[in-house]
Amino acid sequence: MAEQKRTAIIEAATELFLEKGYDGTSLARIAESAGVSRATLFKQFSTKAALFDAIVTEYWRPEAGDGPEPAPGDLRAGLTAIGHRYVDLLTRPGMVALYRIVIAEVPRFPELGRAQFDLGKMPYFTSVRRYLESARDAGTARFDDADTAATQFLGMIADYVLWPRMLLVDWSPSRGSMERVVAEAVATMEARYGVRSDSQERTTGHQSAAE
Repeated sequence: MAEQKRTAIIEAATELFLEKGYDGTSLARIAESAGVSRATLFKQFSTKAALFDAIVTEYWRPEAGDGPEPAPGDLRAGLTAIGHRYVDLLTRPGMVALYRIVIAEVPRFPELGRAQFDLGKMPYFTSVRRYLESARDAGTARFDDADTAATQFLGMIADYVLWPRMLLVDWSPSRGSMERVVAEAVATMEARYGVRSDSQERTTGHQSAAE
């Protein structure tokens, strides 16, 4: 029952934050919308900031059905899987509105920006960096700075999928175009950081000799 009430509170708060903004939403209104008492709400979330933290964490949580993290032995397959998951996250309903709330409110409520960064962006970024480091350990990638490599990969995707939506209300790229962006980002990472296997080198050599 406590988990059901927590879910109801988060869902009601999310809807109200997206509709009325952070400053325009009160905890009392959230409790009313969620169908719980104020005492129940305060037992779950002592402040509005704590409730917003929970919403950010939920938005950035990869869906449970995504399956295990990709293995580091195939850089292209691993980065492709990660890229598609990132697209799915960035295009979740409400994600753009959440970003807009943070950007609009952060001058008065800097803790919102910190929550978006520390509880949302950074955990996902860390998972990508960890995969790249495992690929380096497996010998399928070579780079000096995993942070830079992860930033480059995610940036190539977000620059097309997310950031135009912040200013262009009619920006709605097709699934096919987003898949092409992921494929190009993967190809760029492979060209810059990928390590060719012996079998790939032999195949390339045979093709060159045939030509």
